[in-house]
Amino acid sequence: MPDALELVHRDPRLVAVNKPSGMLVHRGWANDDVVAVDLLHAQLGQRVWPLHRLDRGTSGVLLFALDVDTARQLSGAFERGEIHKRYLALVRGHAPEHALIDHGLRDVDDKQSERKPAQTRIRRLAEFERYSLVEAEPLTGRTHQIRRHLKHIAHPIIGDVRYGKGDHNRMFRERFGLHRLALHAAELRVADPSSTRELMIRAPVPADLCEPLERMGIAAAAVGV
Repeated sequence: MPDALELVHRDPRLVAVNKPSGMLVHRGWANDDVVAVDLLHAQLGQRVWPLHRLDRGTSGVLLFALDVDTARQLSGAFERGEIHKRYLALVRGHAPEHALIDHGLRDVDDKQSERKPAQTRIRRLAEFERYSLVEAEPLTGRTHQIRRHLKHIAHPIIGDVRYGKGDHNRMFRERFGLHRLALHAAELRVADPSSTRELMIRAPVPADLCEPLERMGIAAAAVGV
C-alpha cells in the first residue's frame, strides 16, 4: 500500500484521490491496517468525510468533503443520483458497441430481497482478441452494480473473483501480469458546492492496469483518460 494517496483535485471544501486497487475506503469487518480515510486524514492533517464508496478492487476517483456541511450537501446529491460517473472495464467477449443495461438488482447476498431498479449505460472503446474495453456509466447506485450488470449480459470483468471467470482471470495474470480487478473509476462530475459550475475530476489509469492494457495494444490515451 502507498505511503500517500495521489491527489487529483483539491479546493477549500473538497479533495479527490486516485484510490489504488486493493484498498478499502474505510474500516469495516475486514479490519485492514490501511484504509483510504485514515491515510488521507494523516496525509492532510485534517478530518475528511468520504462521499461515496468504491469496491476494494476498483481504482480511481474517490471524493471527500473537508467539512461537515459540504459532506451533508454532497452526500444528498450522491443519494439522489445527481453525480455523473464514468468507469473503464476490461471484459470477456465482444461487448456491444452501445447498450443500456436495465436490470433490477437485489441486495448483495440476499436473494430474497426485492429487486431495485438499476441501469448502466455501456460503450465499447476497444477490442483485443476475445475481450473488450468498455466505458460504463451507472445511472443508479446499487452495490456492485457495474460488475453485476456486466455479468448479466455475459461480459464479466476480468479479475473479478466474485462475478467473473477464474480461467480468464488466470490467463490475464499469467500472460499480462494483471493481478487486480480491471475496473477503474476514470471520471466524476459534480456540482461545485462553492459556485454554480460543474467540477470534472479525472483519475489517470494506474500502472497496474495501464501497463497490461498497453501490452494488449490499448493505450490509455485512446480511451480518454
